Parts: sequence; structure tokens; C-alpha cells
Amino acid sequence: MSMVTDRGGVLDAQAQSRIIAQLTEELGARATQISAAIELMDSGATVPFIARYRKEVTGGLDDTVLRNLEVRLEYLRDMETRRAAILSSIDSQGKLTPELQQAISTADTKQRLEDLYAPYKPKRRTRAQIAREAGLEPLADALLADASADPAALAAGYVTAEVADVKAALDGARDILTERFAEDADLLENLRTFLWNTGLVYSKVADGKETEGANFRDWFDFNEPLRTLPSHRVLALMRGRQQGVLELRLGLDPELDTQVPHPCVARIAAVLKLKGLFGLDASPRDKWLGEVCRWTWRVKLLPGFETELFSRLRDEAEAEAIRVFAMNLKDLLLAAPAGPKSVLGLDPGIRTGVKVAAIDRTGKLLDTSTVYPHEPRRDWEGSLETLARIVRKHQIELIAIGNGTASRETEKLAADLMKRYPEFKLTKIVVSEAGASVYSASELAANEFPDLDVSLRGAVSIARRLQDPLAELVKIDPKSIGVGQYQHDLNQRELAKMLDSIVEDCVNAVGVDVNTASAPLLARVSGLNATLAKNIVTWRDANGAFRSRAKLKDVPRFGEKAFEQAAGFLRVANGDNPLDCSSVHPEAYPVVERILARIQGDIRTVIGNKEALKGVSPTQFTDDRFGLPTVKDIFSELEKPGRDPRPEFKTATFMDGVETLKDLTVGMVLEGVVTNVANFGAFVDIGVHQDGLVHISALAEKFVKDPRDVVRVGQTVTVKVQEVDLQRQRVALTMRLNDDAPVARRSGDDAGAGRSGGGGGRGRDRNAGGGSAPAPAGGAMAAAFAKLKR
Repeated sequence: MSMVTDRGGVLDAQAQSRIIAQLTEELGARATQISAAIELMDSGATVPFIARYRKEVTGGLDDTVLRNLEVRLEYLRDMETRRAAILSSIDSQGKLTPELQQAISTADTKQRLEDLYAPYKPKRRTRAQIAREAGLEPLADALLADASADPAALAAGYVTAEVADVKAALDGARDILTERFAEDADLLENLRTFLWNTGLVYSKVADGKETEGANFRDWFDFNEPLRTLPSHRVLALMRGRQQGVLELRLGLDPELDTQVPHPCVARIAAVLKLKGLFGLDASPRDKWLGEVCRWTWRVKLLPGFETELFSRLRDEAEAEAIRVFAMNLKDLLLAAPAGPKSVLGLDPGIRTGVKVAAIDRTGKLLDTSTVYPHEPRRDWEGSLETLARIVRKHQIELIAIGNGTASRETEKLAADLMKRYPEFKLTKIVVSEAGASVYSASELAANEFPDLDVSLRGAVSIARRLQDPLAELVKIDPKSIGVGQYQHDLNQRELAKMLDSIVEDCVNAVGVDVNTASAPLLARVSGLNATLAKNIVTWRDANGAFRSRAKLKDVPRFGEKAFEQAAGFLRVANGDNPLDCSSVHPEAYPVVERILARIQGDIRTVIGNKEALKGVSPTQFTDDRFGLPTVKDIFSELEKPGRDPRPEFKTATFMDGVETLKDLTVGMVLEGVVTNVANFGAFVDIGVHQDGLVHISALAEKFVKDPRDVVRVGQTVTVKVQEVDLQRQRVALTMRLNDDAPVARRSGDDAGAGRSGGGGGRGRDRNAGGGSAPAPAGGAMAAAFAKLKR
């Protein structure tokens, strides 16, 4: 198997073996599984296709393992490319010894590779190089080797026209040894591990920024160990530094930081096996060498480690924040759909009116209007008449109400409509409108509704996302949906890659009706892209609905490879072959034919009929191509074709009369919808225009390590109000309904993450703004909302 890197080069067999061995260890899979998965990926197969239709080949690796493999494979291939470049560079200098080659070949991280390469890396002219050019390297070597040497006496022999005096000679020797010490790979690794395990991040307010940086006031005098800082706290500190409010530094515990010699200086001497440098009876040479170690730490290593470890801290915090965002997005995309029902979408507004859009069971726009039930017009009766006319004309079944400004007031309007016209048998649901305005102003919306006002497009989006959240949300940049923390501070390339993969996995897990799907939805199907998706829609518009999956091959540029990757995820409802509406891949239709022949049945009577398959077993139909996992999947599909993995549709009911924070009282029990999950807890919409926070400690009676073990975005939950802060517009909630009083928490437990937007702000960064930090233990409201972003 050849292994091609992302840059187009081919890795040698040794590099391939290293990659497979490391992935095998990291992912807990067999080498044959890893090799097979990599070969499929390199051939153009997507993760959803491999996970579902190549189980025999990969030994059943699921999509989560395959996604991790995909990410790590890119890293390891980059590392192998860099390893080859380093070996070539050192070899060209004539300095590649067998020992060095072995060390480079076995390095298991990019950082270790760079540490080993540091002494040989071409660099700008340094002070050490200048000292070598002045002939001072023999002096440095002599002072390092001879414990009895007198530095001043030795240095006197090196005073020349280029070296002014003894001090200059000793300074040059110091610079040479400092560079040598600072490029010792084993020393760097030792210190790096020590600092990561014992180092602290210290934060203080920048001079003169006390007032300007008030949102960060709790970070003005703060420290915490590097390795225990949670991701949301790291990102808050980094944002404070980026805004010039905070100054951060790396240090040790104060008791260690004031030791003489400093623990890191002593460690430098110990790793380099330099003994007796810091005793009271140290010789002049030992004292001088001790100063070299101090200089190495203070001038050369500390600034570099501070930059490196803060970068690592940020990278790991960003990776965790991206993971949280991705999981929240997945929950939102896989939220329960209301299904094919006619919907009236209401996009709430006060002065600008409530925008109204009616759609049919397929999502087609039927009617629009704008009503003005609120200030300043207060045309309540006229609004009801307009809505009743639209509902009656289009036989509306559901009302979708956006959860933005005036949401509860508009919900009252819908409730009044239902009360006055019980014959309509309507159901009202409050829908998250995050990202709706982004879609409304997008090129996609303009192409879809060129003659429709931008404000009315939002109402259409709200209605459609009730019908099918996945189909509608794929039209919006995932970053605009607003279920992350500090999303604008993250690596945007990595964030986009992760979110795109989540969208792809969700779309393919559900499947797509090829005859009703929009181009953006089709573009997320395995094997398709924007061009092919557009070609499918164009062909459909010109020729009518697809009658079979096979007709997809008539679409321009829809080749065999695209068909292989996409066909199993595309559904043809009411087509010529019922299997085309299932997840059975066309390549496996012969297996179904064998099953039908054995039971002497017809596909139209067998599909969906579990009883028809009694008496036969999947093991009877395996062959060289289709193993037991695939045949079992086929049986499952025949029993229940086109199964939707999403949960059953149900909604929360907001309490009547509870519309603002002023309506809340401590102890009140309410239903709500989880809008965002962070590492420190969950935000819940309880219908008061400001999401409340359920701290991680209040999510369950038992200990909760990860909030997502208990709650998911979109989930309906029952909560109790613990505390209301009208001044700061904050609500503390608990899901431990037996709690009588707020739970006191350790300072900083929930520090530094983004807060959820209140009342459904559209597509904004829910974490934009400053950060505040740990509150004193006790004071539940302060503790619960410490370090949340406004």
C-alpha cells in the first residue's frame, strides 16, 4: 500500500509503518483495520460511506473512530513530511550521525522533532555565532570540561583585537554554552514536562486598564495550574490579553519561584550532569557555570517556554471548545422534526411587526404577510383576522414562533388565535431562530426567494426548521448557529473543518430525499459537492422527479465514483423500486434478490414486514463481497426501511404569565429547552428572553463530569428557579428539583466560558465581549455566572 501525503508526496514504507503503528495504539484498533480505512480514504471514500458500507473492510470502525483517524492521519503525515525534510537538511550538512538519525526516526511528536533539529537549523547570526567567530568556543569547552579552571585566568588568554577584555571573553563563552544548553533536546523535554505538570498561569490587570477592563476584573489577580485550567477559562484569559486588559506570565508556586537556585535552573544543571554549582563553597568556575545556567533559564528558555506552553494551552482549549461546539451542533441538527405538516412561521418583532410565512407540507412557500399586534400600532384584532385567513386558506397545522424579541408577546397572539378558532386544531411551538437573519441576507436565500423581502425570508426559515431542522440549518454557516463558546476566538479553519464534518455525518445519518432536497442539503451528501448538487436540482427541474436511483447517472458529471459514494444516502420516495427509499446500497440489491428468492416474496410485500423474514437468517446470505455486518443491516432495513435516527417530536410548554425576568420567583418549577451546553453547565430557554444557567453541579443528583452526559441541545427539561438577578439579567436554575437553596460552589468552578444568548439572538457570537472570573465561594448567583461572556 502506498500512502500519499496531503502535499502529494509518497511516504516510504518505514514512515507508513510508523503512522499505522501510532494510529493503532491511539485508536485501539488493529493495524489491518487502520490500513484498510486509510486506503479507502485515499481512494476518495468519505467517512459516512466507509462507516456504513465498508464494515467488512474496516472491521466495523464507526464514524467517530474514522473521524479521529482522519484528523490524526493529517497530523502524522505532516510530521513524516517534516521528519524527512529534517533528516535531509542535517544530512546535507554532513552532521547526521547514526544516533541522531535514530533519535529523529523515533520522535513521536512534531515538538520533539523540532527540539532535535534546533542545533542544526539554519538561523540568523546569533551572539553565540559571533563568539565562535571570535575564537571563543575553546574557552567555553575548557570551562565546561575542567572543574578546577579559573575563568578569569583562562579568559585572559583569549583577549584579542576582536575580544576587548576578560569580561567580553567570558560573556562570549557564556553565550556559546547558553545556546548549546538551550538546544539540548533531552533538557527541553525534561523542562517542558516539569513546567506543564507544575507551572502556573499568573494573570494581572495591565496598568491603567482597571476601568476599561471591568468585565475581566476577577482575573486582575489570578493564578491557576497550567494543566488544570479548563478550556473556557483559558479562552477568557487569552481574550483578556488580546484586548490588552490582562498580562499573563508563566511561573511556579510562589514558594518554589523564590528558591535559590530556582528549580528550573537546578534542573538544567542536573540534566546536564553539572554538579556542585550552587554550594556556598563552589569554586569560581562552578559559580560562573551556575550563572550560565541561570542565564540560560532566564534569558533563553523561560521566554520561549512561556510562548510555547501558552500556545499549547490555547490549542488544547480551542480543541475542546471546538469539540463542545461540534457536539452541540450535532444535537441541534439531529433535533426531532415535526415532519410533513403545513406550518405558519412567525418572526416576532415589535415596531417592525411580526413577519408571517405559510409553507405547505413539503416546505413550499404559500403566503406571506406582516401584522402589527404590538406597539406602536397595537392592531391585535386585525392581526388575528389576517392570521385566521391564512390558516384557513392553507389548512395550517402548526405555528412556529421565533424565540427572539417579542417572542412571548407573539406567542400570546398565537394562543389567542387558537382560543378563538378551536376548529383550526392548531399547535404552537417556539423555535430557535439562531442564524435566521444570516440565512435571510444570504445569496442562497436571494436565489431561492428573489422577490421576497429579506425580513420575510426569516419567517420562512423559522417555519421550515420546525418541519425539518436538519434540512433548513444546512443552509446556514454552522458558525452562525451560535451553540459554541468563544467561537470567534477559535482557529477558524479547524472550527470550520470540524463543523463541516459534523454536518456531513448528520445529513448522511438521516438520508436525503433526492426529489425534495435543496442544493445545500444535497451538497452535504457523501460523494457530492456544490456543483453536482446544483446539477441534480437542474435535472430534476427539467425532467421531473427521479423515479429511481439509477437515473442519477443521467445527471451531468454524476460518474460511477459519485454514485458509489452517494447512492445509499439518497432516497427516492414512491419510486419504481421500494429499495430506493431505504439505506440499502444499490450494490447490495443482489443480496436482497437472493433473500426474496429464498422466501419466495415480492419486495413490495416484504419491505416493512418483519414477519416475512421469519425463518431466514443473515448468515445464509453472506458471500465473498458482503459479510455478516452488511447483511444484518439489509435485514434491518427490510424490516423498517428508511429509519430516521432522530428522536420523536415533542416540545416544551412555557408557563403562562411568565414572560420576563420580573415574573420569576425563587422555587418556581418550569419547563424549558436546552439552548447551549458548555463544559460548566447548560443554558435553558424558559421563555423570559434570557436563558438561565444550570450549573454542572445542579444538573443531577449524582456527580456529573461532562454536562452532555445529562443534557443535549434541543432537549426539553424541567428546572427550578434558584436565583434571579434583575440588575445583571441572570437566572440561576437547577434540575435537582429537591434543592431548596442555591448550591455553593468553589471559586472559579464555572469560570470563563461564553454565555448563551438570551431570547435567541440571531447568529451572533454568544460569547462576544469581555469576561469576568471566579467569584468567592458562596454567593450562588455570583458563582454561577462567574466569568460568563456578555
